[in-house]
Amino acid sequence: MTRDFATAAATLSEALPYMQRYSGAVVVVKFGGNAMGDDAEMAKFASDMVLMKQVGIHPVVVHGGGPMINDMLGKLGIESRFVRGKRVTTKETVEVVEMVLAGLVNKRIVQAINDAGGRAIGISGKDDDLIVCEADDPELGFVGRPVEMNVQIIRDLYLAGLIPVIAPVATGMADNETFNVNGDTAAGAVAGALQADRLLLLTDVSGVKDASGQVMTQMTPEQVRDMIADGTIAGGMIPKTETALKALQDGVRAVVILDGRVPNACLLELFTEHGAGSLIRSTAPRVKPRGLRQGDSGL
Repeated sequence: MTRDFATAAATLSEALPYMQRYSGAVVVVKFGGNAMGDDAEMAKFASDMVLMKQVGIHPVVVHGGGPMINDMLGKLGIESRFVRGKRVTTKETVEVVEMVLAGLVNKRIVQAINDAGGRAIGISGKDDDLIVCEADDPELGFVGRPVEMNVQIIRDLYLAGLIPVIAPVATGMADNETFNVNGDTAAGAVAGALQADRLLLLTDVSGVKDASGQVMTQMTPEQVRDMIADGTIAGGMIPKTETALKALQDGVRAVVILDGRVPNACLLELFTEHGAGSLIRSTAPRVKPRGLRQGDSGL
């Protein structure tokens, strides 16, 4: 036996307690960022989702697709306008958003998971009224805020051995309009409605940093609120951490903000002692643990 094989075997043995710990767990993964536009990175992500399913975890993927939307709008000659950093989504724009997210992007992820040996199925927030929205801000047009979640379709899919892949477009409450939903917001709403064990938010940054610039590996909701209030958490990290706080409030056991640029980030977070991102959760213990990162007290 070569040293490489021995190392691989030892790694699998070390991961066993973590696999046992998460067997049967529901893990919602928000997939986005630069990895979505790279075939090799997409394949690695898909392989990770298949492995998670293989060891008894129920992964649920919610994706974004902003760069792809921008590309398509540019090709169609439709101007993108932003207010306070958020896209103004007109009736014309939301039709393109739905086409790109529920069509092009969603099916690429589904195909990648299937190619990796999994069984994936792509849906949007409109299917079975999974996500029902109202307008988040009149200035933004058809940008939605989830107000009703109907997640039985997701349970049916993952219990049937499938990996659900969800595009963040939703149905409107009033006139059945189509709404564009921020990917992180949609993932948090899905995780909360499922009472998920973990919500993993993949990003293009290394995690939540403290005032000295060091990545924080564990935080409580109170710490996050204080860091938002004093400006330590700023810019694009604010909506991500606010999504985390809302998900915890809705019953998600823990949220982890992960650097999606790190190979196998989801597997490192779930199956190693130290994890791979910034974990946010209340201090109350959840279950008796079988394998833990340092300082963790349960799921």
